[in-house]
Amino acid sequence: MNVSRRAVLQSGALALAGACLPSAARAMPAQAGRPRPSAAQLAWQREELALFIHFGINTFTNREWGDGREVPALFAPSRLDTRQWARAAKAGGFRAMVLTAKHHDGFCLWPTRTTRHSVASSPWRGGEGDLVREFVDACRTEGLKAGLYLSPWDRNNPHYGDSPRYNDLYAEQLTELLTNYGPLSEVWFDGANGEGPNGKRQVYDWPRVWALVRTLQPGAVMFSDAGPDVRWCGNETGSAGDPNWSTVDPSVVTAPGMSGPGIIEALQHGHPHGTVWRPAEADTSIRPGWFYHPAEDARVKSIDTLVELYLRSVGRNSKLLLNVPPTPHGVLYATDVSNLAGMHDRLRAMCAEDLAEGRRVSWTRPGPHTAVARVDLGRAVRPSFLRLEEPIERGQTVARYSVAGLSRGTTIGHAKIDRIRPGPPVRYIDVTIEDAVAAPDPIRIKVFA
Repeated sequence: MNVSRRAVLQSGALALAGACLPSAARAMPAQAGRPRPSAAQLAWQREELALFIHFGINTFTNREWGDGREVPALFAPSRLDTRQWARAAKAGGFRAMVLTAKHHDGFCLWPTRTTRHSVASSPWRGGEGDLVREFVDACRTEGLKAGLYLSPWDRNNPHYGDSPRYNDLYAEQLTELLTNYGPLSEVWFDGANGEGPNGKRQVYDWPRVWALVRTLQPGAVMFSDAGPDVRWCGNETGSAGDPNWSTVDPSVVTAPGMSGPGIIEALQHGHPHGTVWRPAEADTSIRPGWFYHPAEDARVKSIDTLVELYLRSVGRNSKLLLNVPPTPHGVLYATDVSNLAGMHDRLRAMCAEDLAEGRRVSWTRPGPHTAVARVDLGRAVRPSFLRLEEPIERGQTVARYSVAGLSRGTTIGHAKIDRIRPGPPVRYIDVTIEDAVAAPDPIRIKVFA
């Protein structure tokens, strides 16, 4: 678009599940030379909210990390109900769930051929149960996407530390999960790498793992510190960085579990001139721990805190992965479920009316990397918060912006949500893009009272 050309756009909102959610994509060519998301990455980001389910042998030992010596007979949920998990997620406005199919203790929630340390050796369902199957079936029944986490660290398996042999075993476990349970939307990895039962440490073959997922689940995104599709945000508080670029330099973080100067900064903020698209996922738990502990029943995050998490994650160009652990009975605790629904209701109320919807937006480019947008709301209002959106199907460009008299910020990307302090009523919302890494595209502006 020529810098002197004026575009008049219509601002609108697409209300999905009643939350402050993104608008539909417009068919436009990508910014020349700028990375842009794949179809899977774009769909993943637009989901905005996913539920993490930590459930396994630790649930029955009241521990966070098992040591691999747990007896499978301990796994005995008395009324496991994966449909209840899915219904709670759906009522909270979540669109996907990710299950810990195997945690560091090595206990597998499906009847794998690779080890007896699994549900097949437990009394649950008479040793005939398959929790992964029940999980993915529940997701599909409730219209949610399903994802799986397979811990690379295995404190039970005797082959862990014999790197070639364990890499073969891990690939076999992964193949079972990727071929027996239908389409998955996300495959989740971390860099956990402690000692195995023989005292040895493992050298993981990540290129082999990623190639296996690409081959067997080409529609899934892969999460880890190093992606290759989605990166960790650098903390477990559910807070994305500010600024937060979805583009990264892939030479900085090349494998999960890396440490050293610049790693956390790269995960938190990305790189404005990064050569690959690798957006951040912000993960945290609704409780202090990741697995269920009765002592934490009174320490569930409040509705107010969950709303703030949404603003610090989704509202900073990230996706929120919120862990909600089932009890030993196999159901989500009542307070957790209630607060999920309460968060959704609060967000829906906050976004009940987009005051900019249907209003004309004038858009000018005074310079190659600057732009000004003005929305006439038709009447003076006191906005409570603003939501700005770039058309990320074309890439991400905005590095700094200001909203006259209301707010200032850095990156926008999929969404940037700004709280507005109480002040005098305004009729016009003037957004100035003060700097961008390429010619900025027209942004979507949403205004909520």
